[in-house]
Amino acid sequence: AAARYRALPGPLGDRLRQVLVDIEYGTVMEIENGRCPMWRQDGLCRIQAELGHGALCKTCREFPRLTYDYGDFVERGLELSCPEAARLILNEREYKTATTQVPGDAVPEYDTEAMEILLRSREVALRFLESTDFSVGQALAVLLLYGYDVQNELDGGEPAVLDAPLALAEAERLTEPGSVADILEFYQGLEILTPAWHQRLAAPSPVPWTEAFRALARYFVARYWLQAVSDYDLVCRVKLVITACLLIHLLGGNVTETAQLFSKEIENDIDNVEAILDA
Repeated sequence: AAARYRALPGPLGDRLRQVLVDIEYGTVMEIENGRCPMWRQDGLCRIQAELGHGALCKTCREFPRLTYDYGDFVERGLELSCPEAARLILNEREYKTATTQVPGDAVPEYDTEAMEILLRSREVALRFLESTDFSVGQALAVLLLYGYDVQNELDGGEPAVLDAPLALAEAERLTEPGSVADILEFYQGLEILTPAWHQRLAAPSPVPWTEAFRALARYFVARYWLQAVSDYDLVCRVKLVITACLLIHLLGGNVTETAQLFSKEIENDIDNVEAILDA
């Protein structure tokens, strides 16, 4: 794509040659004033507008689509860091990934028993999060305890059962005072990509727990739950889901914009995701 762009004649080719930069791992476009230089004022891509969709590079052609290939099946979802995808995700009552079976004799690249547990339990978690029988805070508490129950099943224990009233009673018994400052301090210690994220972390302004947060939890569950098949550690991913919702609630502002910024800073930085899971 870089070679094709550099060979283009005319004003578009001249502009691309100005902004294409070679780095260790390939070629990138320099960001200008926080924007892609090909992003027009009307929000459209200049390359796509002038040359068509087929002229987009692989990164731009796929974004904001997420793809997870498990060998014998592929899951596709949306990337929260895209403004339009974020609007769709947080305004839909139901968010699920699309699954495609790989034809032929594809070999699973996972422990089939563990994946069966994760697929079944994720469906239970997503159905629970579609219900409005419990407040968002209560739903997150139930989700956290259900994650521990599923972890126990992954470790060879009894099949997990989501009993929300029982989980809430257990949550009441286990609850201790928490620290907002500790959460903010942890995220401030991660790699920060933009000044806007640093400013938001330094000046939290919590907002009410709206239904957007329930939708947000569904998105995170759909995206991260099955990844536990790689290391059998579901609890750390459920904690990622819970703390992500807590952080976006704490930072306040427009929930969709805050969630989108979170995704750009955290989800799009694999080092940050790994640091969260390790912690």
